Amino acid sequence: MKDAAPIRVLVREPGAAERDPGRARTRRRLLEVALAVVVPVLLLLWWQLAAKQGWIDDRLYPAPSTIVADGWSDATDGKLWPDVWATLARVLPGYAIGALGGFVVGLLMGTNALIRAALEPTLDALYVVPKLALLPIFMTMFGLGESPHIALVAVTVFFFVWIATMAAVIAVPDGYREAGAVFGAGPWQMFRHVLLPASLPQVMVGLRISAGVAVLVIIASEGIASPDNKGLGYVIFNSRQLFDNRAMFVGIIVVAVVGVLFSELIRRVGRLCTPWAPRDRGPGQS
Repeated sequence: MKDAAPIRVLVREPGAAERDPGRARTRRRLLEVALAVVVPVLLLLWWQLAAKQGWIDDRLYPAPSTIVADGWSDATDGKLWPDVWATLARVLPGYAIGALGGFVVGLLMGTNALIRAALEPTLDALYVVPKLALLPIFMTMFGLGESPHIALVAVTVFFFVWIATMAAVIAVPDGYREAGAVFGAGPWQMFRHVLLPASLPQVMVGLRISAGVAVLVIIASEGIASPDNKGLGYVIFNSRQLFDNRAMFVGIIVVAVVGVLFSELIRRVGRLCTPWAPRDRGPGQS
């Protein structure tokens, strides 16, 4: 009888991440933070160099150092803040009204098939209408003050939150509903203990997305018709018409900061309201 072939044993040694998971996660997180910082810094440095070397026209594209200096000057002498407050005074009430309405309607349509059948075709048809096209209608309805801009933000946010909420409720697994029924949950208990907790994390995602969209819409509406010639949108569009590109870029940067802070606020509120949900940012996640 021939000798049996030797048995080959494959041995795998644990890697560094397996030997010290905590250290590996820290290194990974540091790498992610470094990449998040290095990429925009390199872009800004390239922009600064291109403006200083004359590769681009600094009258059209001012150097980042010039934009920062002008923005700091506007902030310290108080010129910038009235426009910031004007924009916030329009976007925050509109966001609150639209988010509340979208959440309630989304819950009703997600939990009741008859309500969904009655309202969904109409809302779908209204959803595809460009929201800025509604500004003249709101100005006819509410006049030339702040109300048309608040209404425009509210309508825009409503559709985003409505879709996210309805989809989240419909997507609750049947197993969750069956478990609630087995334990004798009534309609209110089913909603409170099953549907709402299961759908709320996805609803918060919709609220975060709509926060950014609300800022975009108010900037556009202020650029079209600012009631008192105030607001970041007015600053951006008016500066462009006056060929004051430095002020235009300052306005754009401030809008970006406002949008990021607003979205981050909604994200943190969402984490407080849904501690059971998976973290949207963690080791290995952006």
